[in-house]
Amino acid sequence: MGTRSKFWALCALVCAVLVGCGSSTTSSNATAPPSTSPAGTPALTGTVTVFAASSLTESFTELGKQFEAAHPGVSVKFNFGASSTLATQLTQGAPADVFASASATNMAAVVTAGQAANPTTFAKNSMEIVTPPNNPANIAAVADLAKPGVKVALCQAQVPCGVTAVKVFSNAGVTVTATTYGADVKAVLTTVELGEVDAGMVYVTDAQTAAAKVKGIAIPAAQNATTAYPIAALTKAPNPAGAAAFEAFVLSPSGQAVLAKAGFLPGS
Repeated sequence: MGTRSKFWALCALVCAVLVGCGSSTTSSNATAPPSTSPAGTPALTGTVTVFAASSLTESFTELGKQFEAAHPGVSVKFNFGASSTLATQLTQGAPADVFASASATNMAAVVTAGQAANPTTFAKNSMEIVTPPNNPANIAAVADLAKPGVKVALCQAQVPCGVTAVKVFSNAGVTVTATTYGADVKAVLTTVELGEVDAGMVYVTDAQTAAAKVKGIAIPAAQNATTAYPIAALTKAPNPAGAAAFEAFVLSPSGQAVLAKAGFLPGS
């Protein structure tokens, strides 16, 4: 074969190889499967707004921090207050994702208004007497709250801690007249801490939280009373996925451990 013939033969071979490679690449691109996202629940985003009873302040604040750590990019915003007040706000259309009440009655009002459905009881709480550290009136039992001259702080009658305190007085067979009424349990606790009264009726969990500032006096089981704490995602929640996830977290073993440490009783 002459030099020119060898040259053209080599060119033909190179072209054939290049065409073959190009054809193979095109075929590979045509049959490659499209990339897919991993299966699973989409990541949570945005803010989860929680309306919660004031007695949940410390435990829910801790739960909020844990929830945010487990879901980067999500923030939890709390509105703490008397359950009766929060229920009124919700039935009047206040925007929120979750309601955690210290009373089944207040939750029922929200459910009846169509703002929540299928609440679940996640904890219970009982009552305790608290006095200033020096216990100036020498309070030792529920009956002492009914003695003349003893100044007592109670929650307002419509507030769960007020309702539960009345049950305690009924169980103990005494009539107690308050010197002052607090808007919620934290208000009663503050009044006692400031020494403005001789005693107050609060939840066991609040007495535990303020142990360095007040003296707690346990109430016998036969006289004590409890209140249930239901939680529900709201039907018009701006962040429904976040609402469902936060409710599930409160009901989870991790959430229940935080509540138990704070002194709450199991919900069931």
